Amino acid sequence: MKLALVTETFPPEINGVAMTLQRLVEGLARRGHDLTVLRPRQAAVDAPAGNGLYGEQLFPSLPIPGYAFLRLGLPARRRLINLWTAQRPDLVHVATEGPLGYSALLAARHLRLPVSSSFHTNFHAYSRHYGCGFLTRGALAYLRHFHNRTLATFAPTTELNQQLADAGFARLRLLARGVDTRLFSPAHRSEALRAQWGLAPGDLAVVHVSRLAAEKNHPLLLAAFTAIRAAHPRAKFILVSDGPLRKKLQRAHPWIRFTGFLDAAALAAHYASADLFLYASLTETFGNVVLEAMASGLPVAAFDYAAAARFIRHDENGWLVPCGDRRGFLAGARALAADAALRRRLGAAARATAETVPWDGIVAGFERDLSELARSAPQPAAPAAHLAPC
Repeated sequence: MKLALVTETFPPEINGVAMTLQRLVEGLARRGHDLTVLRPRQAAVDAPAGNGLYGEQLFPSLPIPGYAFLRLGLPARRRLINLWTAQRPDLVHVATEGPLGYSALLAARHLRLPVSSSFHTNFHAYSRHYGCGFLTRGALAYLRHFHNRTLATFAPTTELNQQLADAGFARLRLLARGVDTRLFSPAHRSEALRAQWGLAPGDLAVVHVSRLAAEKNHPLLLAAFTAIRAAHPRAKFILVSDGPLRKKLQRAHPWIRFTGFLDAAALAAHYASADLFLYASLTETFGNVVLEAMASGLPVAAFDYAAAARFIRHDENGWLVPCGDRRGFLAGARALAADAALRRRLGAAARATAETVPWDGIVAGFERDLSELARSAPQPAAPAAHLAPC
């Protein structure tokens, strides 16, 4: 198939959605499909990827307020119509709902191209974390309007699909997530890295990986580690990634080690060199970091939803806490910190679970779904007059 994937986020940006989309694109390309990624230009020196697997088209962009390291694509309907008139794809997949994504939806419908979409981020749930909860209903209405104009919407869990269906979303399909167990592996544990963290043999390293933003529930993470440190004064807390809260958190908690963004190899070493992974977010559609931590042999304490609900079995390969149970989360963090044998048992079982969900099977299922949708294409529209790019 000749496929066009439109997204507001993609490497070199670093986040779960960007990494997921890159895995899917590369997997489909290796299976013989012709992929073009259409994304915002992320910096003045940004250039289309030249890795030979897939092509890229870059579009004008603006920084997202409060997220200087993320870009928002600008409307580009006319340019997309011209592009896809000259080189018609078999299917357009729109991965994000921003201005560029909406332009792609309009252009594909204008040309009567089959178009699918995926649901990666609970934007409507973020509003209450930014003091504008009154926008929740409007945001959900827009997302429903957007996705219901496509042939299918892919979401990462059956639970999320049910929630979306209850909210009026139609034609939902499952697009789960996998994990690279060669990249994320206990084999990458580094005593030298642990020494850089100030740890002696036997000391406890607690790690958390996610965007440093209001919706990630950092107050509970900090409360959990404070409880751990009260019993284990030499324990260290490592926060991996970056975000709008980083400076505020660093000022308030100088004892935390903040790494900023890491490349894949460094990230894998940070997971594997820790002893415990805490994840307190309640706004995820999936949470790739849960699987990455499990693949790295870490016991994970998380709320019982999204990736944790799908892959963690309480006290077998991780520690599940009922959603919103703050006391339960704190108790779980303390219990795991206190028992090295328990951490080793859960971490080994977590690794075994991660080995059952490679990306190859996820990509193959996505390929089958996209092939079916491409075959459902209506007849092309009559040729239109050339439109000058905006």
